[in-house]
Amino acid sequence: MAENSSIEWTDHTFNPWVGCTKISPGCDHCYAEGWAKRSGLVTWGADRRRTSAANWRKPLKWSSAAPDNGPRPRVFCASLADVFDNEVPQAWRDDLFDLILQTQRLDWLLLTKRIGNVERMLPPAWDGILPQNVWLGISVVNQEEADRDIPKLLRVPAAVRFLSCEPLLSHILLDPDWLCREYFTHSEECDNDLCALNGDEYSCVGKVVQQPSVDWVIAGGESGPNARPMDPQWAEKLRVDCQTAGVAFFMKQGSQANWPNFKEFESFPEAIRVREWPRIAEPQPGEQNKVCTK
Repeated sequence: MAENSSIEWTDHTFNPWVGCTKISPGCDHCYAEGWAKRSGLVTWGADRRRTSAANWRKPLKWSSAAPDNGPRPRVFCASLADVFDNEVPQAWRDDLFDLILQTQRLDWLLLTKRIGNVERMLPPAWDGILPQNVWLGISVVNQEEADRDIPKLLRVPAAVRFLSCEPLLSHILLDPDWLCREYFTHSEECDNDLCALNGDEYSCVGKVVQQPSVDWVIAGGESGPNARPMDPQWAEKLRVDCQTAGVAFFMKQGSQANWPNFKEFESFPEAIRVREWPRIAEPQPGEQNKVCTK
């Protein structure tokens, strides 16, 4: 349940418990459900089973072995469950959050299909803000999920926010505001309404304010004998949008039938670093002009 991972974008995979329920079109051919049927450990959609105490000790070892400086090991949590699943006892989740706080040398990548549950399921002591060693991600497989869930993701203060567009089932248009890092606030003394359009050469003394954004996009086609086709242009559009906005992009996989050369589009988010995100108010009228990083 916890191991050095074969998933290219993480170093370790950790499952504090196993079991989930299908709630998305992306779940139709769930690999975890197939694993559950083969193992007989849980009945998918009905059972949730906590993993062993020995399994829970593994992240402590990974953290102890991690260097003081240099690349921080990433832990994907969870490949066989959803941390923010309604059917999971809150006590299990609280134990996981305690473990995350005990392993400050690890970056925890929490990927969920239930982003609407996150804020109410966090410990009260966190005051709605995720620890600095937590990256928060959501599964987004089509435009409907993107429009519904990405704004919810951006409302949660997190060091890094990411999208897993896998399996990518349709073309997804990413709103530029979702990928934008900054907006410019005009000085009260400025009477030029167009000054924010001049790039970095502003004609007034205003300020640039950080705002929440998506930091990383993972894309991939479905795998397995019943894999649904992925149009390469769906992933290519995501890649171009990310490149334009300075957002990291990682192409994980595409079936040989529809993307034989997918590795050509692969990049890895080495530039991502943990940073502090304060609570950020919505821009006020007159502060809507965005200045995105390139």
